[in-house]
Amino acid sequence: MKTAQVKKIRVMVVDDHMIVREGVRVLLESQPDIEVVGEATNGEEAVARSSETKPDIVLMDITMPGMNGLEATQRIKQETPEIKILALTMHESDEYFFKVLEAGASGYFVKGGSSSELVSAVRAVQKGDVFLYPTMAKKLLSDYLQRVRSGQGVESYDGLTSREREIVKLIAEDLNNQEIAERLVLSPLTVQTHRANIMAKLGLHSRAELVKYAIKHGFITLDT
Repeated sequence: MKTAQVKKIRVMVVDDHMIVREGVRVLLESQPDIEVVGEATNGEEAVARSSETKPDIVLMDITMPGMNGLEATQRIKQETPEIKILALTMHESDEYFFKVLEAGASGYFVKGGSSSELVSAVRAVQKGDVFLYPTMAKKLLSDYLQRVRSGQGVESYDGLTSREREIVKLIAEDLNNQEIAERLVLSPLTVQTHRANIMAKLGLHSRAELVKYAIKHGFITLDT
């Protein structure tokens, strides 16, 4: 009896440093559920090769000569919205973080993180979650709590808009981006952007944490 073959996560690695690309390739290809289908050294190559190889996920270095990772992310999401982008960066700053999410990325991984964290990030993004590097998630949550203690941002839960609250409820009810888009008559890319903004505002980096948040604040009940 033949064993069903598991569909591997197809990844393209984009970085202008060969040693980084080689290291990431070796790491990812050591995983039974991941394969590296291409590499690129800059933004222009990333856009062209993502169109050719159709990866599930692009690991995108942000700081590169020529077309940088932010611009390449925007181009790829415009041309092939179903491709997910996981940003790779040396920067642990709010400025880069929000720019990455606004460009359409589904995650933000800080170089220097552990191998196991990077693998977890790839798997989380493939499942449709937004991955926030733990130190960034902690920093965003700390900043938010500080604003709350000072009396700022208490008019609504975590500053979520009514549309974002609606999307939180649907995510917690286990709808994916395509299903949410159809329910709300939006494009999947718009839903992905909302989703990234929600995760950033809440300082969360997994759907499980979002479900806990939704229950705690009454967006859904345990019966739901």
